[in-house]
Amino acid sequence: MVRALFLAAAALVAGAGAGVVPVGPHYGHYAPAPVHYAPHYAPAPVHYAAPVHYAPAPAHHYAPVEVYPDSIPEYSFGYSVSDAHTGDAKSQHETRHGDVVKGSYSLVEPDGTIRTVKYTADHVHGFNAVVDRQPAAVHPGYHHY
Repeated sequence: MVRALFLAAAALVAGAGAGVVPVGPHYGHYAPAPVHYAPHYAPAPVHYAAPVHYAPAPAHHYAPVEVYPDSIPEYSFGYSVSDAHTGDAKSQHETRHGDVVKGSYSLVEPDGTIRTVKYTADHVHGFNAVVDRQPAAVHPGYHHY
């Protein structure tokens, strides 16, 4: 038995050196060892892009702003919101005559106070605002604990 194992091992070593491997359950049949050739890949061709030359951006020539000395900008607008479902209540009104803007807005803050802001703006004095806060209205039957 030892002699059979020794002969089988010797056959494997001899076959491997000769380029054959044993086939089948009995090591008496030999087949040539498969030869694996590594595939040959040629390197991909390299394409170099042409250098990019950036030209300076063209200068923009804007038309001169036309000034109409006899035109005076004027507008007036306003809006108000009063939503009983959400309690949202606010309003704003603004007017402009020339370079002078006057307006006011008011809103109900989350704590129930009413904030009113009155403002004016012009090119001489800048923006000026006066803020006024009125305390929350007290409803009869409502108790704050």
